[in-house]
Amino acid sequence: MQRHIDIRRAQTEARVWLFETAAPLWSTAGILPDGMFAERIDQAGAAVRMDRRLRVQARQIYSFCALGQLGWQGPWRDIVTGALDIVLERGLLANGHCVHLFNDDGEVISTAQDLYDHAFALFALAHAGKTLRREDALAAARRMRAAMASWRRPEGGFWEGELTPCPPYRQNPHMHMFEAALANGWSDLADGLRHLFTTRLWDADSGAVTEYFDRNWQRLPGIDGAIVEPGHCLEWAWLLDPFDTKLSDGLTVFARRHGIDAARGVAINEISLEGEIIDASARLWPQTERLKAAVIRYARLKTEVEAAEIIAAWQGLKPFLDTPVPGLWYDRMLADGRFRDEAAPASSFYHIVCGLNELIRLEP
Repeated sequence: MQRHIDIRRAQTEARVWLFETAAPLWSTAGILPDGMFAERIDQAGAAVRMDRRLRVQARQIYSFCALGQLGWQGPWRDIVTGALDIVLERGLLANGHCVHLFNDDGEVISTAQDLYDHAFALFALAHAGKTLRREDALAAARRMRAAMASWRRPEGGFWEGELTPCPPYRQNPHMHMFEAALANGWSDLADGLRHLFTTRLWDADSGAVTEYFDRNWQRLPGIDGAIVEPGHCLEWAWLLDPFDTKLSDGLTVFARRHGIDAARGVAINEISLEGEIIDASARLWPQTERLKAAVIRYARLKTEVEAAEIIAAWQGLKPFLDTPVPGLWYDRMLADGRFRDEAAPASSFYHIVCGLNELIRLEP
């Protein structure tokens, strides 16, 4: 069937780009002499020397674990082992929490506590612990979760830390805590966060999820409260599909109806609950979330519509990956279709690997 041919072609293109250009580049230029991951690689192919966030180290650990499981033959195991050892030795505090920031020499310069950092630390520890069979990583994840017990809020969810003033309270770090809970197999935590989503974060009238809330998880009034990021609708749709297909489908339908610019073929950054455009520029990561949502729906429905959406999402992502140095990406498309000329952020590799992992593993 034609849909099988088209999906197979997309899978081949994705695998070639990932295995033959991206992974070799980020496993060499993307790793600094001290074994830590670079925050960015510029469009000439050189690592940018700058402070390094713990969350980026964690995301890259996941990315190389996933590459190994996909079958990349590069030194992913050595890379993950070295990075994991650094996180365990320097990135975690004696009280079980994680640090926020290292300087360019790899020294800890900020131990400010942040929910987003913790979510990705838990996510990476789960993947590295399981992939490498490292009980010390899994034990560190359990200690971190225990240390975060005091972060639980009676209104639901978690204290968000010292880096982001609250209110507004954000759905995004809670989404990644849900993802980390699933990775660790913590069904009780995942169930609690899913309940928070369905009762507080999700807007039943529109089918969308908004971004910002007051301390009682009431959507903030005005434009700030009404912001919807189509990429997050699609990311939640992918995460929730195994639990509630109706809820997942509603998120996907809203994002596709209002959050895709047909002229450019991309998912845009921000819209309102009424579907009005707030920010017509397009980051790279919503394109990968569009792909993930399409893949998981196609796996369930096997329809021509979903097959076509997989191809459309892949075609929307490909221009971001067409850079002078193969294996890099552009992170931001402007409203006029031009890309911002800037270094490729390592933080996006997590999104790309996760999205292409879903595509490559799909059985058409």
